Parts: sequence; C-alpha cells; structure tokens
Amino acid sequence: MFLHNRNLCKLASNVANFATGNVRFSSQKAKTAILMLNMGGPQHTDQVHDYLLRIMTDRDMIQLPVQSRLGPWIAQRRTPEVQKKYKEIGGGSPILKWTELQGQLMCEQLDKLSPTTAPHKHYVGFRYVNPLTEDTLAQIESDKPERVVLFSQYPQYSCATSGSSFNSIFTHYRENTPPANIKWSIIDRWGTHPLLIKTFAQRIREELAKFVETKRNDVVILFTAHSLPLKAVSRGDPYPSEIGASVHMVMQELGQNNPYSLAWQSKVGPLPWLAPATDDAIKGYVKQGLKNFILVPIAFVNEHIETLHELDIEYCDELAKEVGVEEIRRAAAPNDHPLFIEALSSIVADHLKSDQPVNPKFLMRCPMCTNKRCRESKKWYQQLCAH
Repeated sequence: MFLHNRNLCKLASNVANFATGNVRFSSQKAKTAILMLNMGGPQHTDQVHDYLLRIMTDRDMIQLPVQSRLGPWIAQRRTPEVQKKYKEIGGGSPILKWTELQGQLMCEQLDKLSPTTAPHKHYVGFRYVNPLTEDTLAQIESDKPERVVLFSQYPQYSCATSGSSFNSIFTHYRENTPPANIKWSIIDRWGTHPLLIKTFAQRIREELAKFVETKRNDVVILFTAHSLPLKAVSRGDPYPSEIGASVHMVMQELGQNNPYSLAWQSKVGPLPWLAPATDDAIKGYVKQGLKNFILVPIAFVNEHIETLHELDIEYCDELAKEVGVEEIRRAAAPNDHPLFIEALSSIVADHLKSDQPVNPKFLMRCPMCTNKRCRESKKWYQQLCAH
C-alpha cells in the first residue's frame, strides 16, 4: 500500500511539472509507439466547420440519406451554433491538451514498468480534427519504431466511435502500404479495468463530500454517456452493454450506498436513440421528489464540449434552475488523475507482455452487420496483427 501511494505522489508531482513546463521530453528514438485514438475536438472556432463536416460525412459515425449532400449541408448549418458553444467554454476543446498530458505521463510510467519495450512514445490520432490519424501514422512511419500499439481512448467499444477510428486506419493502409518490420497490436476496450473503475469512483467521492451529510446518501448518481441510434443497438453494437458494465462496477466500488441510474446525452437528429435522455432523466427525478444529483460522464476520459458545455452549462446550470434542482454537481472526467495515469500505463504494460496482439472480440462483427468495409477491415487487422 505504501508503494502504491508513493507512486501516486510521484505521478501528482509529474502532473504539476507538466503544467508548469518542467517536464523534459526525451529525444531518444522510440522502440514502442502508442497511438492514442479519439474523435478529437476543434482547438479554435475556425476549425469547427471542417470538424463537423468530417463527422457528418463519416458513415461509421452517422448514416444519412444522400449523405454526400446532406452531411455538408448540416455541417454548414450547425457551424455558427457550435462555434458559439466553443466560445462559451474558452474558445476551443481541451481534448488535445489532456490527451498529450495523459500520453506523456503514461509513457514515463511505461518506461519503468516495461523496460524491455522502452523507450515508449505516445502519438495522438484524432478522427475529425488535427492531428488527424492518417497524418500521425505518417509521423510514426518516419520515426520507425519496432512496435505500434493502437490504443483506443474510448473505454467502451462502439462501431460509431472506436470502430470508425480503426476503420480509418484500414482505409489509410488500403491506399498506402503498411511499413515492413513493425509489429502491430490493438487495445480496443477497457471499460471495466479496475484502476479506471477506481478513478471514476474517486471522482464521485470528491463530489459527494461536498454535499451536507444529511443529504449525502440520498444524492442520485446519474451516469451519462453519449447516446446511440437504436438502429445501431438492434444491429448488435456492444456499446450499451459495455457502458452498463462500467456503471455496475463503479457502484460496486462505491459500496452501493446511493441511488443511481444511467441516461444518454447528445442525441442528433429525429430518429430514435437510446433513452432516457440525460435532461429528461433529471426532469423525471425532480418530479418524483429527488432533487440532488451528481452527473458522471462514464464514457469520457477527458473534458470536452459534452462535459464542459452540455453537462456543466446546459444541465447543471440552466436546466437545474428551470426545474427546481436543489443541488447538482458534475464529477470531473479522469483527466490527469494519478489513478487514471496508472490505469493507462498498466493497461499498455499488460498488453505488451501478453501473447495476444488483438482481442478476439475485436475481430467479430456485430451479428446483424451488413457493412462491407467493416468486414474487410476485420480481416485486414487479423492479418496485420498476425505478423
């Protein structure tokens, strides 16, 4: 226990050093590259249109009729509204800042945990905004590591998020030959990892402690995750069940001391999506007389517009006042919590020691999948990771 706490203290010190610019980046050639995959977010408002355009024309993320026309039209129409939201959270998304920090701290730990695969270097590959995954792959190829780990930063797998990132890599190498003499492997899901669960539980405890003791055990812990079209759920997308597994384990870690529920946020368009919506759940519980909440973004590992604007401004401020909430707080995303950095480094270290370069579950398609590109992508990854 003493060693564990000492490691956490070192991590906390490293976080402070990174924030003040005291961390020294190694120029030593990396032996192992870890590509951290995520959707990304515009760092400036002038990037919003292109960001939305890439989302609205990505058929893994969203399927629209005549998408080549309708997608660009929706992106153009939504740009001013989304730019306004980014201005309200400081002018841009902090997701790149957080991912860079997480990657740097993770690799510092990995160099100690797995010296035989060191030095380790993190790379960031975003799906919809710079640094784009295909550009980062070119950088990795230029650096010539011995091994590349494709590490999804979505803890719970969905074809619309993780799947889209992995398919983009397949598409890139369908048009470009993969470099020879590199060993490839995949970390595709990790939503029940014990240290991730402990991180979420600790973030919740931090907020519970701010409620008066007489109300504390009655606070509703409302887990919230990005919603998904029911069409995808019916196809067999594993995301809802993996979110549920994370929620279950967090509540076990907390000792089941509070009422809790799961709701879904960020629905887009008129088609049916997973319900209840997070705002509807808050309204419903207030009508039942439950008026104290902690919102927990269970599917996000760092802050971005859906935590900083949708949860903090639209729900914790505006909606709470409108419906008569007594007190509502939002648990911080994992961000740079020392337990979370330990989770990332532990996940990768265990993966590097494993003889399994790819999870058999990743190579499966959804039972009702009809996506030709998905079928081709899975076959390609099976061959890539076998070399």
